[in-house]
Amino acid sequence: MIYGNFRKRISPVVRLFAALALVVGLVLPTALASAASAASGQRTATFTAVANEFGVPANLLLAVSYNESRWTPHGDTPSSDNGYGLMDLRTKTVAVVEDGRGDAKRPVSQQGEITATHYTLDDAAKLLGVASGTLKTDERQNIRGAAAVLASYAKQHNNGQLPASVNGWYSALVDYSGSTGEAATLFADHVYATIQTGASLHTGDGQDLYLSADASVSPLHVNTALPNALSAPAVPQLNAAGNTDCPATLNCRFIPAGYAANSSDPADYGNYDPADRPHDMKIKYIVIHDTEGSYESAISHFQDTHSYVSCNYIIRSSDGAVTEMVRPTDVSWCAGDWYVNMHSINIEHEGVATQGATWYTEEMYKSSATLVKYLAQKYDIPLDRQHIIGHGDVPTLSPGRMAGQHWDPGPYWDWNHYMDLLHAPTTNGPAVTQSTKLVTIAPNFATNQPVIMQPLSDCPTDDCAPLPAQGSNRVYLHSAPSMAAPLLSDPYLHTGGEPGTNHADDWSATVEAGDSYAMADKQGDWTAIWYGGKKGWFYNPGGAGHTAHVSHGQALTPKQGLASIAVYGGAYPESSAYPATIPDQSLTPLYQLPAGQTYVSAGKVPTDYFYDATIDFSLPDDHMIVKGNEKYYQITFNHKQAYVKAADVQVKSY
Repeated sequence: MIYGNFRKRISPVVRLFAALALVVGLVLPTALASAASAASGQRTATFTAVANEFGVPANLLLAVSYNESRWTPHGDTPSSDNGYGLMDLRTKTVAVVEDGRGDAKRPVSQQGEITATHYTLDDAAKLLGVASGTLKTDERQNIRGAAAVLASYAKQHNNGQLPASVNGWYSALVDYSGSTGEAATLFADHVYATIQTGASLHTGDGQDLYLSADASVSPLHVNTALPNALSAPAVPQLNAAGNTDCPATLNCRFIPAGYAANSSDPADYGNYDPADRPHDMKIKYIVIHDTEGSYESAISHFQDTHSYVSCNYIIRSSDGAVTEMVRPTDVSWCAGDWYVNMHSINIEHEGVATQGATWYTEEMYKSSATLVKYLAQKYDIPLDRQHIIGHGDVPTLSPGRMAGQHWDPGPYWDWNHYMDLLHAPTTNGPAVTQSTKLVTIAPNFATNQPVIMQPLSDCPTDDCAPLPAQGSNRVYLHSAPSMAAPLLSDPYLHTGGEPGTNHADDWSATVEAGDSYAMADKQGDWTAIWYGGKKGWFYNPGGAGHTAHVSHGQALTPKQGLASIAVYGGAYPESSAYPATIPDQSLTPLYQLPAGQTYVSAGKVPTDYFYDATIDFSLPDDHMIVKGNEKYYQITFNHKQAYVKAADVQVKSY
């Protein structure tokens, strides 16, 4: 779909209401308003009815759903722990196991299952006699499924009877989490904390929900010796004792990610690699992610070694609480690119990319910025948008994996505000002129609200509805200086050369706040940058409302005489650097950078490869770091950070 020619598809029901508004708007406004009000309360009515049907406290159901989904459905796309719907009903079977490690030469086992104590979707299907497919997508049945399993779990702990009060459901919540140990009690504690404080929300799909606060709630714990988050001090003792690599001002705990063999093959293990960073490998990046699920489900997911994924830290939406799971000295499996993982600290943020501000709270931003400033100072990481990057900025090491690379934290993460909190502002700079060399993208987050469609992965047809309008970091690039011109295309997402789209997961033609590029042209209120081997045009009026401003830094172009140069997803050593015991890790180029084009560079990067082949060091030179002599530069090539050989380029400072 061409962005400039975008025409929103309107359902027959919406057309009918629009027509009625035009015809009777002056006569029946109260009736229409009442109908809208009734519709906005439909989800609340469903929760109430289901609570009465199964004898589960309504505030308990609401609190579980608030923590799992913010009362907002996400189609048939599973969460990070393979859960579905408003209640995050989980199933054991996984269609594809992701490779968070991102080593193209070392694929993970596609075992197709998650590990949990309880599979709520499977249990609900048996209890209700309802197909799992219906439980995934039917809102009412999803809530009924959760209520049925909660009631079943509660009876198992209470001599076949339902608890007399909401305080007695703690054991059922622990079971519902599907987790063990502290991850399970964190989930139950968080549900009760939500009941204590209350919550209210107008969801993106127009529902109004309210959970009244009940400060009298005092849950009956399964084991009173287990940690209770409700009574934890603002700065836990474990932080003061030095058990976490966190600033002392943060509510930070350590729960280790899973690290164990998954089969008799010592190369089949999860979920991170022990190292000695920064002594053996320099830490250059902090990568910002979102969990696509709840805080507790992400913790549980990273503890499961069959998930083949982990991050160093996870930050909770409601209060900014931090859980460290992989020490910064070790290499987490989070970014899907082994070279980037080798050199990065990965931070997950509780949230869903398409819902943005519903999850990305000020408490989360501040807590995350405090953590990043601490880590950046400790590990000497520059505070700029070429080193503080999103998962969506990370490439892959092989062309075959580019189309599936993630795009979080997405278009609704407020990069301008976040960098301000880091005291590294991205919004300061003069307006672009005809002589400008480099520009930094810096739209006004609050007023920049482009039409963004549901992800293609959720809605592959052309009749998708747009996501609810909200502030965005995203700016779209056109092939000519006109809103009617097609968006730029990327060969990994549009193999037939079709234009890019404005679906949330289509990064073909997107730049984000804080990104810097070399200016290629300027015509009136339109600015062109070099992007992915092409000119990309965006509307950039002068004055206070400009979308990008002048910036300064280093940029490079192919050396004279070269028609194009290779662009890579990492900076691995040359073939001659590897001993005979370690396979050659030569990379396939992702793109070609044509002569005459200029790209902003973050400077030279380490040329190395961490050979961590088995969990028991059973291969020769296992856990060796191979260092190369060939030099690379990091560049911002399109929506991704990428790498080019120093021998291929000439560098200038502007």
